Amino acid sequence: MTSYRSLLETLDAWFARAVDRAGPGVIPCGRGCSACCHGVFDISPADAALMKEGLGSLPPEQLAALSAKAAEQLERYAKVLPTWPAPWDVEALSEEVFDELTEHLVAEPCPALGDDGGCAIYAHRPATCRMTGLAMDLGDAGQLDNECPIQGDFPDYAALAAEPYQLMDFEDLAAAHDEIARTTGQVTTTVAGAMVTSAKSGAD
Repeated sequence: MTSYRSLLETLDAWFARAVDRAGPGVIPCGRGCSACCHGVFDISPADAALMKEGLGSLPPEQLAALSAKAAEQLERYAKVLPTWPAPWDVEALSEEVFDELTEHLVAEPCPALGDDGGCAIYAHRPATCRMTGLAMDLGDAGQLDNECPIQGDFPDYAALAAEPYQLMDFEDLAAAHDEIARTTGQVTTTVAGAMVTSAKSGAD
């Protein structure tokens, strides 16, 4: 996963540039702010593999607690999609069906979110998490808006210009990592799905 982590570091550098440009205290993102750590979203096979690596480095008791939280979330998935089986492959669903799931669970906290507002797998968090909290300037392709749900509480933060990033290049490179991850059994899933699948594979 070393080369995929290096690719993700370009996202981290993108965010760091925005923080430097904005100046101290403008961007409120940090440990303890978990406004964006709610809801269900898909993660790529490469992200699932990265998460598995991170989960494998945790103490057994912490891993067991996270896996239990993830399993509880999957039970709530089943109330909406009772026939969606492990490994909870998002690509097996239509976009409309997955959207229905996300709408039902929009306030659901991420199973990796700790009581202190920190992420238990922060160094191994998915790409989507690294892109959240800023608007992204895609050049000729337009812009991705900042989806932070509390940015209205921080006018200077909400008014920041989009930070440039070559997302198309990132996606092309990430696709190659996804293909590698698929050969190891990873699928496009959710954080909860990846956690439970990783725990089960570790026990086998």
